[in-house]
Amino acid sequence: MKQVAALAGVGTKTVSRVINDEPNVSDATAARVWDAIRALDYQPDLQAGSLRRSDGRTRTLGLLVGSVDNPFAGAIHRVVEDLAAERGMAVFASSLDDDPAREGSAVRAFLQRRVDGLILTTASRRPDYLPQLRERGIPAVFVDREPLVDGLDTVASDNRAGAEAGVAHLIEQGHRRIALLADRLDLATASQRQQGYLDALAAAGISRSDALMATDLHDVDSARTALERMLGAAEPPTAVFSAQNLITIGALHALRDAGCSRSVALVGFDDLPLADLLDPGVTVVAQDPQEIGRRAAERLFALLEGADEAPIRSVVPTRLIARGSGEITPAA
Repeated sequence: MKQVAALAGVGTKTVSRVINDEPNVSDATAARVWDAIRALDYQPDLQAGSLRRSDGRTRTLGLLVGSVDNPFAGAIHRVVEDLAAERGMAVFASSLDDDPAREGSAVRAFLQRRVDGLILTTASRRPDYLPQLRERGIPAVFVDREPLVDGLDTVASDNRAGAEAGVAHLIEQGHRRIALLADRLDLATASQRQQGYLDALAAAGISRSDALMATDLHDVDSARTALERMLGAAEPPTAVFSAQNLITIGALHALRDAGCSRSVALVGFDDLPLADLLDPGVTVVAQDPQEIGRRAAERLFALLEGADEAPIRSVVPTRLIARGSGEITPAA
């Protein structure tokens, strides 16, 4: 803090006021302080010293998920929180909303709070904060998405194989014009699921030129609009593979609005609440977020306890749940 104060030309009490958002500091002075903080990469310690344990631990974890309003992320959050509570640890959770800038801000906030370890979903293929984690000795486990960096602990679904199984199921029902609705392909999960879709087409002798793909669909509305456009084409798809649960919800809206819920087949990647109560029920390639969260938490606890084995890559299988929408056959 003294270095920040010296660079900003203020006293340490002023730096403290700025960090804690206290009054009686001019905007110009606050701006100089924040410029100095960024220049020195100063990380304010937001944990009161009296709360720190004799071993230097804070008994806290940082958890970064895609979005806390996504049921998949919520399930991971709950498992991690429950397992942490059993060990007397608290969990700070945040959403990244597939925004690398927000991801970086969240990780910096976790570090400011001196968390003991991190469980992270990433929107970045090569997160720029990894050197900082290594320098500080903060263990981290990545869940759901795997960065393109060696030497990291990861826990993720078998996205490619699961997507291939879902599309193969549609092909087994007789479909050849199968639409793919997918998220941004710079996200590892989306690109892996797209590859699984293409693998299934290739195995069935369907040319890639006949693939019907809409990507960069990040929410319900964009998926709904994309499928509405496909259904209105001269040669619409007879089946849909939606590669993410929010995209599946958008697809359901589009099929209902077009009156196609019983004539166009649908398989979604990841399960949905009440999917079995719809008519027809939604056939899904189900992930196991509880198992993902459990493996990630247990691996992080092992690292905190001094495990020195090589980083692990844990792959959690998916399973196809047939409920009706994926068993619709194409019209003669």
